[in-house]
Amino acid sequence: MDVIQGGIMLGAPNRYEARLAAAVVERFPAIERVRFCNSGTEANIMAISAARAITKRSKILAFREGYHGGVLTFAHGGSPLNLPFPFVFADYNDSAGAVALIKEQGDELAAVIVEPMMGGGGCIPATREFLQALRTATKETGALLIFDEVMTSRLDYRALHGAHEIFPDFVTLGKYIGGGASFGAFGGRADLVDRFDPALPGAFSHGGTFNNNILSMAAGFTGLTQVLTQEASRAINARGDRLREAMNVSLERHGIEGIVIGRGSLMNLHFVRGPVDTPARLDDADPSVIALWHIEMLLRGYYVTPRGMLALSLPFGDAELDGFAAAFDDFLSSNLKILPRRTN
Repeated sequence: MDVIQGGIMLGAPNRYEARLAAAVVERFPAIERVRFCNSGTEANIMAISAARAITKRSKILAFREGYHGGVLTFAHGGSPLNLPFPFVFADYNDSAGAVALIKEQGDELAAVIVEPMMGGGGCIPATREFLQALRTATKETGALLIFDEVMTSRLDYRALHGAHEIFPDFVTLGKYIGGGASFGAFGGRADLVDRFDPALPGAFSHGGTFNNNILSMAAGFTGLTQVLTQEASRAINARGDRLREAMNVSLERHGIEGIVIGRGSLMNLHFVRGPVDTPARLDDADPSVIALWHIEMLLRGYYVTPRGMLALSLPFGDAELDGFAAAFDDFLSSNLKILPRRTN
């Protein structure tokens, strides 16, 4: 209340942004400097644009079926609204193919952008070997590596780059780190982000009236330091792992052709045969089955996304886990005649 009464948009630096910046740098090991913006989409645009300006190269490597924001959407062949960056595409979790493409592009490739676990693409975790291959190849060719952790930074207290101990050049953040208010951020190596320091000659300009709005800065600092503590992060992600296991046990017991994949508090149900390590494995999924699940879970009092994704929130406790798992099991048993069945 004190923050709101003092004014939420003053158009000048404030103590709240300094506190949040320090908390972000302390928590996420690849972020030595950080700049705030208003959304994950904007954070990715800024990271990509900075990479192109710094390297003086043009091309960006992304991964098929990936999602990095409303104008960086690569599912189903991409969106006509996408920004006109010169993109080249590789297949997710295909280390050999991605490395070959990085080397082939050579000094034309400015950056590689990747989620350490595909979020909108189906909650497909990247293997550590795949991420390490990207890190090694980009270092060799001089391209910059961008980890889009807008979604995945919630999956470990140190984000997934910290969990894997693979450190990209840029990291992008968003969503929950604003404490419920609009938020985005991009950060990374000090020598790269320092290019935005207005005290330095030739600095990149980065304006934005709401970039450091006091509501996001104060709420973000409180949420990051007092709510999403290390203990809370471990608890919600462990609970997500238990829910995913329970759902897969139900699918197995009922003989349903399906799998729940993901990590920690983010997961996605797919009515396909597992394992799923690349989006191509999802091409044959019947969308009407997921649509049925979406409606039937709503009728049971649980909201799931129409694409089958679940994102657990901190109030989701053991009682909610048991209730959801029971509702899911009931959905399966009530629809055995129309759900895809395992053949062996």
